[in-house]
Amino acid sequence: MEPVGMAATAVPDAGPGPGWQSKCPWGAPKPASISCSLAEVMSEQLAKELQLEEENAAFPEVVAVAEGPFITGENIDTSSDLMLAQMLQMEFDREYDAQLRREEKKFNGDSKVSISFENYRKVHPFDSDSSEDEVDWQDTRHDPYRADKPTTTPKKGFIGKGKDITTKHDEVVCGRKNTARMENFAPGFQVGDGIGMDLKLSNQVFNALKQHAYSEERRSARLHEKKEHSTAEKAVDPKTRLLLYKMVNSGMLETITGCISTGKESVVFHAYGGNATEDDKVIPPECAIKVFKTTLNEFKNRDKYIKDDYRFKDRFSKLNPRKIIRMWAEKEMHNLTRMQNAGIPCPQVVILKKHILVMSFIGQDQVPAPKLKDVKLNSEDMKKAYYQTLNMMQQLYKECNLVHADLSEYNMLWHDGKVWLIDVSQSVEPTHPHGLEFLFRDCRNVSQFFQKGGVAEALNERELFNAVSGLNITADNEVDFIEEIEALEKRNEDHVQNHGKKVSTFSSDGDPPIYDE
Repeated sequence: MEPVGMAATAVPDAGPGPGWQSKCPWGAPKPASISCSLAEVMSEQLAKELQLEEENAAFPEVVAVAEGPFITGENIDTSSDLMLAQMLQMEFDREYDAQLRREEKKFNGDSKVSISFENYRKVHPFDSDSSEDEVDWQDTRHDPYRADKPTTTPKKGFIGKGKDITTKHDEVVCGRKNTARMENFAPGFQVGDGIGMDLKLSNQVFNALKQHAYSEERRSARLHEKKEHSTAEKAVDPKTRLLLYKMVNSGMLETITGCISTGKESVVFHAYGGNATEDDKVIPPECAIKVFKTTLNEFKNRDKYIKDDYRFKDRFSKLNPRKIIRMWAEKEMHNLTRMQNAGIPCPQVVILKKHILVMSFIGQDQVPAPKLKDVKLNSEDMKKAYYQTLNMMQQLYKECNLVHADLSEYNMLWHDGKVWLIDVSQSVEPTHPHGLEFLFRDCRNVSQFFQKGGVAEALNERELFNAVSGLNITADNEVDFIEEIEALEKRNEDHVQNHGKKVSTFSSDGDPPIYDE
């Protein structure tokens, strides 16, 4: 076959113009165009289907939201403008929620921790996804966690008729009322929820719970007040902290380094001194800040040291603990001033602010001087310390007119080769009703310590008592000795009450003054 002939036979079938190109086997086929009318092009249903196809192609794993038939005028009545607006809003909310789910899927990806956009959904109230069986109790008016209010009894005192009469004293009614009243307890008192239970509390049980709730509330208030208004071990309350801040801000103290000692009555801090005070008093380079505790829990018997002291007897008030603490600090300041004027080695008073006493620091470089019970002294130093202690006790009694009342190796420091006395807040005058008893106790503590330390010259407690006080009590045993001391104290107390003289009436060979009946 000749190709010319084939071409010749094909030419007559081709129409006029270039129609032969569409039948060429080697040419690309032209896509067939789908004919559509203008109504179909303007149809919104067709546009929506095309949009869904594009979205499904972009997000194949996202399940398309179930769509109902589009709202048209053929399948629903649109004569009401309100109904039409609600339907249009519902349709918009569906589209928005579908777009939000796609954004959520794209944002989370394959992450194990996903972020939910459910809070941003615009669920229409007429299109809830929840089933009819699921009811959230928070959306209902009935709260099962709230106890039902008991029925009220009318003024006549009973309800019902005949055999069904129920009075306000009925056991069941009272029990339910008591259960409802438990809601009035303090928030911190746990009473339970009682869901699904018809609880009935008797009056006895309710009254016991009520009393316990009030007790717990008062106890909680006391604990809070104690925390706010009292000092604790190695800590201070807000008011004390404010006073310390003022001392530092005024320049009197340079800085407070920390706690160096704690006791039953006070907490002692170390601080570096600053500029001069208001009285142009020189501040030592290192200071000791003694903060007296504002609670009497640990030292409950401190009032006996101050209420019978004639210097503070008129100002003593047992009903105000904070005032007692201030008087306690003031008492130590006055006692230290007397000792300092007599030349007894003791801390130097810098200033007193309420219950805070600032003194000179006995030690060096934040290291306090050791107590006499902790330091290891040789025989010469121990003998020297004994005679220094004996001399200080005599000075304290005769020149300062004081009795230490708590003298022991715990309240004596060893610094610069000599003994220093500290902690004189409980010191009293010999005219105190128990002054001689306190002195005898001090003599016993000092005598026993130095005798155990190997000082052969140490006197026993009775000899030391006579040497310090100047009295001449010649009793053979300790019991008779103490009886004579009590008799002297009784005689002195009677004299002071009768004559009002604040002088000692003890018969002695020297100071203090003598009163002889």
